[in-house]
Amino acid sequence: MRLLLSRYRQMEAKVKWVDGVMFVGETGSGHAVVMDGSPDHGGRNMGARPMEMILLGLGGCSSFDVVEILRKGRNDIVDCRVEITAERAESIPSVFTKIHLHFVVTGRELKANAVERAIKLSAEKYCSASIMLGKTAEVTHDFEVIEV
Repeated sequence: MRLLLSRYRQMEAKVKWVDGVMFVGETGSGHAVVMDGSPDHGGRNMGARPMEMILLGLGGCSSFDVVEILRKGRNDIVDCRVEITAERAESIPSVFTKIHLHFVVTGRELKANAVERAIKLSAEKYCSASIMLGKTAEVTHDFEVIEV
């Protein structure tokens, strides 16, 4: 586990300006993403907004944890999605002030207390993005379980 942790302590990314307010970000693992602004901010709406990318990162980080915790607990999980809503401060810097994650977890004979435990462990112990964003925003969670 120590080798795995040390591999993720240092991360790299590059962001290159393309045109207007469009940028291409490239991760250290070689994946690229386009970021662009809305037309009312000089963009052409050709990519996600940078602050949306933060929410996507949070959703990915927390969903990864929830799925892994449930799978390690031998739960028969077949789908997991998280719907995120957020509010930002009106003044600059427009940081997130409230973030809500609604998990929809689908599986066979999934127990609500197992899903609740997985979400809590992610939020309080494992999800770096959630814990970091929780320093400036009120981060809340709820969930629903769908039986198949």
